[in-house]
Amino acid sequence: MADHSIEITPIDDQIPLLPQTKKDELSLNYINLFFYFINTLFFWQLNIEEGRKVDHLIDINERIDEMFEDLDNSSIKSCTIFKVNVWQRESNPDAYTPKMVSIGPYHKKNTQLGPMKKYKLLYLRRFLQRNKRLEVKSYISELEKVKEKVLKCYEDIEKLGNDSHEFCEMLLFDGCFVVEFIQECCGIHPKREARIINVNGCYIFRDLMLVENQLPFFVLNKLHLMTKEDGELPLAILVNTFFTSFVNWPKRTFESFGETEYCNAENIKHLLHVVHIFSCHGNPKKNSKNDEMSPMVMPNATELSEAGVSYAKVKNMTSLFDIKFENGLMTIPCFTVEDGTETVLRNLIAYEQQSFDVYPTYFSDYANFMDYLIDSDKDVNLLRRKGIIENWIGEDKEVASLFNKIGNGVTVYSTFYYNEECIKATQHCEQPWNRMKANLRHNYFNSPWAGASTVAAIILLLLTATQTVLAFTGAVK
Repeated sequence: MADHSIEITPIDDQIPLLPQTKKDELSLNYINLFFYFINTLFFWQLNIEEGRKVDHLIDINERIDEMFEDLDNSSIKSCTIFKVNVWQRESNPDAYTPKMVSIGPYHKKNTQLGPMKKYKLLYLRRFLQRNKRLEVKSYISELEKVKEKVLKCYEDIEKLGNDSHEFCEMLLFDGCFVVEFIQECCGIHPKREARIINVNGCYIFRDLMLVENQLPFFVLNKLHLMTKEDGELPLAILVNTFFTSFVNWPKRTFESFGETEYCNAENIKHLLHVVHIFSCHGNPKKNSKNDEMSPMVMPNATELSEAGVSYAKVKNMTSLFDIKFENGLMTIPCFTVEDGTETVLRNLIAYEQQSFDVYPTYFSDYANFMDYLIDSDKDVNLLRRKGIIENWIGEDKEVASLFNKIGNGVTVYSTFYYNEECIKATQHCEQPWNRMKANLRHNYFNSPWAGASTVAAIILLLLTATQTVLAFTGAVK
């Protein structure tokens, strides 16, 4: 039997080997470390993005807060001198644009109006000569005190007040021009002083009636008081006198106003507002007894006439808006149409349409009512023959076009001032008997000879019928 020997090697001399399980554990640790790094990187990036979103939201909040602050500073309710809405402007843009002189900031950069700058200087020099105690710097300083208040009267104030000195200089130049020109037109200046502007007064008046071409009334009043002499009328009264000399409309007189109404310049917005006050003050605010809305299309003047409606001019009229319809008779105040009529009327309507505190909207409702009444030159001709319209601009179709377009973009509210008149006139036309009477009058009684012939024919017909009846009854007996 062979001997078997076993060699025993000391453990210290052996090469140690890593078990398989430990290798797997090390690989797993590396993988976990890798994923931990990836996750950390991902969440770090995510946190950055979230931080950016938070910063972005903060920026938005800050910007919105700034917008709200600007809105509060601009105060929509304090904006009284605004730009005309597009839907009103587009039918006749020229009616809202100055032709000779710019007043205020909106049209200041219009180079075509540059020639009037020398006249502004002439009026400014005359203004300063009346009050030799103060220099130009003193007036500018006074205007600086109200600059912020003035800016709130305009739209886009951030674009207007960048240069404070230039803005106040504009207020002085334009304000003195307006005040001195109105005083000149009213004859309030020393006799030794010649008129600075002898021609084109009507064109300057036209520009001073534009809603975009205004200065706040408190600025004009401040300048007026600086040179006002004892016993001189308030500026608002002078404006009414000035307006009356250019437009043939019925307006309220000085005596019809209360003391506080015309003296408190803080309640007046601008020149156009003064004209609106004197034109509309004292008109009754109608409370309609009929809940029915007026028809959007009322028969025109010719159609109403064919249905038996008669027309008459208001005698001793005190208001342009005193239109009434009673028992088939429509009474309307006389309205003169001349070159500047459309411009003044359009700007008064624009003022009403964009002011939050004007009610009733007399001029807007008047324009819409006349648009209902006038469709063509035939309607104008009818009203002109009745003395209701005085046409100073040419053909009747031009007047018809004026009223047909002037109502574009004008809103008609449920409180339409002529609601009752429109309903009554429409109902009158819908009654067959009224139309029958109108046809008889038109066809058989339209002249004395025609009426006499018709009456004679009726009498002859009655006599013939009577003779026939008598002859028949005699034959029967």
